[in-house]
Amino acid sequence: MRYLVKAAKADNALLTLEIDSPDEAGIRAHAELQGCTILAIEPLQLSLARISLRRRHKFPVLLFSRELLALLSAGLSLTEAMDTLVEKELNDFNRKLLETLRALLYQGKSFSNALHAQPGIFSEFYVATVRASEHTGSLAEALGRYVKYQEQSDVIRKRIVSASIYPALLLAVGGLVSMFLMFYVVPRFSRVYEDIRGDVPFFSKLLMEWGRFVSGHAALVVGGALVLAGLAAYWLSQPGSRAWLMQRFRRIPAIGERVRLYQLSRLYRTVGMLLRGGIPVVAAIDMAKGLLSNELQLRLASAAHEIREGVSPSQAMDRNQLGTPVSSRLLRVGERTGQMGEMMERTAEFMEDELARWIDWFTRLFEPLLMAFIGIVIGLIVVLMYMPIFELASSIQ
Repeated sequence: MRYLVKAAKADNALLTLEIDSPDEAGIRAHAELQGCTILAIEPLQLSLARISLRRRHKFPVLLFSRELLALLSAGLSLTEAMDTLVEKELNDFNRKLLETLRALLYQGKSFSNALHAQPGIFSEFYVATVRASEHTGSLAEALGRYVKYQEQSDVIRKRIVSASIYPALLLAVGGLVSMFLMFYVVPRFSRVYEDIRGDVPFFSKLLMEWGRFVSGHAALVVGGALVLAGLAAYWLSQPGSRAWLMQRFRRIPAIGERVRLYQLSRLYRTVGMLLRGGIPVVAAIDMAKGLLSNELQLRLASAAHEIREGVSPSQAMDRNQLGTPVSSRLLRVGERTGQMGEMMERTAEFMEDELARWIDWFTRLFEPLLMAFIGIVIGLIVVLMYMPIFELASSIQ
């Protein structure tokens, strides 16, 4: 469950955070370990107001990393860079968070510990990347790798979003036209045909009966449609419902395999970046497991167990079906040359290239099929509306 937590740090700095936890006891225990005093804990209800508040207070980690990288590359120290970021920040929530980080740095805490003290803001992956760089003194290099990682990880997602815009517009326009016909045009045609006697086609009769029902119970039909839409929106907003839907979606052979490939590409890219930052392979795998579905997480846990027992990463991934023939060869090369991080990232690039080609092919095929389907539906409604006229003309002749 998600909670809104207000807490005070040892230096009296106030924090307002949103934290996922099974219960309030877990939040209080975590706060005690971090030296915080809980002021208030409020369960967050799922509502449009809460969603908008959450979005408005979401800290831009990628932008923060870019700006911090630019300042460090310009020769500023970490504390000087934080001073600069605090001075230029206009958003109250972001400014308070930056001030808290700066205060922790002035207290002598490491940057990774300062980030770790902000639960729900900086991920374990981000904190581990910074912590690894503190051992080598290359914070700017680690931030550069993180920025590049985020940009490359978003390539496929942006491609999917851009490819879905046109089909979504087609569906929206086709749906609106169909609703206009069914809720406005058909009821008026049904009144015209009320006095027609004779053999009217069966499906035309059904369409006319629907028109008469809508005419007589317009408020009931509109209210029912709104209620169904609200129930569907609420059902989709639940994590369990989305997980169930994605599970069914992944069972479609062609699409399910591409979803699996997308998750594996994110896994390999994340683990590769962590390895290049100096984090051991098993620890890197544990940090990246949240990117996978439950089924793949079980396989990844099995692979991590085998690696702990001395099995090579390439063999462990193969045995648990967490790769492709290309990834297996690249991992074996990485094991021989000691460049596992680079080979993992190159594996992710191969997977992303294959996904990009499939998305282009699917888009070119799906768009004309969708246009044809919408045209058939709208055309069928129009033909069924005019069929009684055709029958009447035939009977007059």
